[in-house]
Amino acid sequence: MRAGIARLLLAAVLVAAIAAAWLYRDRFDMAMLESGLRRMGWLAPLVFMLLYALAAVLFLPGSVLTIAGGALFGPVWGTLYNLTGATLGAMLAFLIARHLAGEWVARKAGGGLARLIAGVEAEGWRFVAFVRLVPVFPYNLLNYALGLTRIRLSHYVVTTYVCMLPGALAYTYLGYAGREAIAGGEGTIRKALLALALLAVVAFLPRLVRRLRGSAPPAGGRKGE
Repeated sequence: MRAGIARLLLAAVLVAAIAAAWLYRDRFDMAMLESGLRRMGWLAPLVFMLLYALAAVLFLPGSVLTIAGGALFGPVWGTLYNLTGATLGAMLAFLIARHLAGEWVARKAGGGLARLIAGVEAEGWRFVAFVRLVPVFPYNLLNYALGLTRIRLSHYVVTTYVCMLPGALAYTYLGYAGREAIAGGEGTIRKALLALALLAVVAFLPRLVRRLRGSAPPAGGRKGE
């Protein structure tokens, strides 16, 4: 009884936090983020990754943070911090759905949830790889919805980290190239062209994955991992 009440309260807090984050999302910008992180010193990367994870849990758009990560930390470290923060947020949302807010997530996911569960049952981590590479479901909702499947947490985390790498790299480099262009750094045109090339690869990747699969997501089949 008490455990059920605690879960309901936690779910209510989560919904309230998501609503508040959505209402005040316009106040979140790169200038504010950069100003705050610069005061953090050596803790800035850790704080940034935690903020990214929190944004994923609260349904805030990750693209702003990803681009900011590239501008603030460069293409290499920025990609690492962005990818780690996004994966941490995806893991937290997964665990919240699995242990605390399953009914709420099921309502939000709607009819797509049955297809998602069937796909994971049929293919396990391979289906998770597919939906990470092909935007069949919204990213933030997908993190929660996958928590209602029976995939192992370790398989989910590793697949998420690997399959989000292309997008993280492209948008991180876009942020880095933009910052270099504003600062008037050397090789601006070359960096801008490389950023556009990476974005083109990411945009084409879903088509390539679909062709390699040769069909739409499965609705059933053998039991996965």
